[in-house]
Amino acid sequence: MKLFPGVIAMAAIVVASNILVQFLLLDGLLTWGAFSYPLAFLVTDVMNRIYGPKAARQVVLVGFVVGIISSLIGTQIILEHGPAVSLRVAIGSATAFLVAQLLDIAVFDRLRGGKWWRAPLASTVIGSSVDTLLFFTISFAAWITIFGAAADADVSWAWQGAPLLLIGPEAPLWVTLMLADWVLKLIIGLLALIPFRLIVTKVSQNMV
Repeated sequence: MKLFPGVIAMAAIVVASNILVQFLLLDGLLTWGAFSYPLAFLVTDVMNRIYGPKAARQVVLVGFVVGIISSLIGTQIILEHGPAVSLRVAIGSATAFLVAQLLDIAVFDRLRGGKWWRAPLASTVIGSSVDTLLFFTISFAAWITIFGAAADADVSWAWQGAPLLLIGPEAPLWVTLMLADWVLKLIIGLLALIPFRLIVTKVSQNMV
């Protein structure tokens, strides 16, 4: 019962992010889902601080299952340019979420005895970086060909050359999308220290 708020929050974030990722911003540089998804790290860190790593892993597992279900539903929704969620994106999303969240928990637990901000900041920065790298590489990198020609064709649009972050030298489009997403995750992770502190303090006071 004590995990219920965390479970609901994680499930809501995962579902919302799967929906909001369909809506683009800044000429496709970002999506609205990029703003909601980093909050998953906030939920994990709050659960880890209050209830410990085991509880945090249980909440992450719920998010992982909900994410898989959301992706499976997305693969059945056909939009103008193909399925809402392609095979590679579904696999990349699930892999990145599970690995990054478990890494976040491990880093947080190792640093939990230091200053209050060190564990959530370090775990979120490391977890977010790994999440971004895994997701975009598995989902879009042209040199990964294990998923088959059809799966590759669904994401071939991301191989087009484009100015890096719209202003730099030409690079595959997915690299620009990855860097933009990573920077946003780091910004949100830093801002999330405020609600982390407030939530943990409030819950801890109620538990006394």
